Amino acid sequence: MTRGARSVLVILALMLASAGAMRLGAGVGAAMAASDPTAPTDAPLTCPPPPLAVAEALTDRETRVAAREQAIEERLAALDLAETAIQTRLTELQEAEEALSRLVTVADGAAEGDLDRLTAVYEAMKPTDAARLFAAMSSDFAAGFLGRMKPAAAAAILAGMPPDAAFAVSALIAGRNARAPTE
Repeated sequence: MTRGARSVLVILALMLASAGAMRLGAGVGAAMAASDPTAPTDAPLTCPPPPLAVAEALTDRETRVAAREQAIEERLAALDLAETAIQTRLTELQEAEEALSRLVTVADGAAEGDLDRLTAVYEAMKPTDAARLFAAMSSDFAAGFLGRMKPAAAAAILAGMPPDAAFAVSALIAGRNARAPTE
């Protein structure tokens, strides 16, 4: 045999020997594990009871956590109740505001209607009779009515009033919007 053939045979022998050793080693490990009394078994592990201080601390902590959870639940319930009450109050306030707005609108309309009728009455009067009434009124009050009247009726009444009263009423009517913004 040549030297190359021998080395091939040696390599083959080594490979066969290592394969046999691996098979043998696999069975040996299982056999050793089965014979070891300290090896884990399929039975569940049991934990030793915790020390008394740890158990008491955990129980105390659990009690405190449960009390906090209860307090939080009570607060949430109180907040829900308060929110419901607030929503109810807001609804009531909105309804009251709408009712008040309607009432103010009716009252304003009635007052405006009364002023329109009284202005029409003064316009229908004879200018001399109306002038005597307007001269007896305060200048502010008279200016309010004269400002609402048709210009021809207002002019006839102002012409019948005493000059100082007519001037005061005219000045009030002219200055009524003097302080109004121009822009």
